[in-house]
Amino acid sequence: MPVAAGRPKVSFQAVVIRFRLYLPRIPGLKALCGVSTMPSGSVDISSILDRILDAATDNLRIAKILVQMGLDPNDVTWDAIFNRLLEIFVHNITLANMFAAVGAIFFVATLLMRTMVPLRVANMVGCAFFALFGALSANVSTFLLYLLLLPINAFRLRQMLKLVKKARHAAEGDMSIEWLKPFMAERKYRRGDTLFRLGDPAKEMLLTVTGKFLVKEIGVEIGPGALMGEFGFLTPDNRRTATIECIEDGQVLTITYDRLLEIYFQDPQFGYYFLVLTSQRLLQNIDRLQKQLAAAQAATTNKIA
Repeated sequence: MPVAAGRPKVSFQAVVIRFRLYLPRIPGLKALCGVSTMPSGSVDISSILDRILDAATDNLRIAKILVQMGLDPNDVTWDAIFNRLLEIFVHNITLANMFAAVGAIFFVATLLMRTMVPLRVANMVGCAFFALFGALSANVSTFLLYLLLLPINAFRLRQMLKLVKKARHAAEGDMSIEWLKPFMAERKYRRGDTLFRLGDPAKEMLLTVTGKFLVKEIGVEIGPGALMGEFGFLTPDNRRTATIECIEDGQVLTITYDRLLEIYFQDPQFGYYFLVLTSQRLLQNIDRLQKQLAAAQAATTNKIA
């Protein structure tokens, strides 16, 4: 933009010179920094740190902290502070504290893990170190707490490893889902009972144990060891895709979709194998319907002939 008439141009160098001239006039600036407003190249860093330390020792609270640390506020240096802190650190290093530090590291590691199997392993290692800390420091409550957590984590880890192993077998073609039984609840039905209807909200999956059940829309009977209601878990609105009625008194095992989601997030690999399992079930249903359709077409052709 053009400069207004009568207003002289001010260079950047002139502004810097004026700022340096005005800087020493600021009240308390020298006392606060302990240095003059000389160019930065001539400032001695060590003298600045010494002046800051001298100003800090004049503060009563800081002087009190120095006295508690065993230092003389009237004769203190940075080297003395560092050596004192190092002495305190070395004095407090014990075998028990080292075990506690390692246990804390593993505990923090569990917060950063996304899958359950390595989380359980890290938690078990951390609990072992904390139990050793409690034993060496004669802290009975800490020792008993983390000692009891060890078998709990080991049991849950074994459950998860068994679940993943069974899921792998399911992906390889084994349609049995016996590996889900520990997570399921028992329920009984009588003949004539309707388990759910087409379009109903779906909240759980079922595994038949005894009895017989009928898928009314396609007229297919389901016997023991079959999975029911798994497709409602995969549909966007969680709705039932068929109506199932009990035609012979039987028993089923149920697991809620929330529990399935929990297992999935504990180990996403299980989610992959579960999708493989349900995909195989879907392909089997499609194959059965195709055979029924082919049989119906053949029967119609025979009648016409």
